[in-house]
Amino acid sequence: MSVLLQMAMFPTDHGESKSEYVAEVIKVIRESGFPYQLTPMATIIETEKLSDALNIIQKCYDTLDRLDCNRVYAPITFDIRKGHKNRLKGKVKSIENKIGEVSK
Repeated sequence: MSVLLQMAMFPTDHGESKSEYVAEVIKVIRESGFPYQLTPMATIIETEKLSDALNIIQKCYDTLDRLDCNRVYAPITFDIRKGHKNRLKGKVKSIENKIGEVSK
C-alpha cells in the first residue's frame, strides 16, 4: 500500500514569518525516515501504512506544541492506494513519460 500525505503545519500565533517553525516540522519529517518532498506550499510524504502517516502528523504537532504554539494550522490531504509503492516519484515519472522532464 502507498499512503501519500500532503501537509503543511505552522503556528498562526507567532508573527508573519513561519520558516523557523516549518524547519522544525521538516526535521521531524526527515527524521521519520520516510521519503518526502518539500515544496514551497506543502510537504509530501510517502508511507506504507496510514498509521505511520498519522504518527508523523502527531509528532509534528507535538513539536510545535513544545515550541509554545497556541494555534496551529494544518491542511492535510491523503491519497491511499493499495497494491502500489514508490508513488512519490512514480506519479511524477508518469507525467514525464508523457511530456518530458518537468520542474521539481
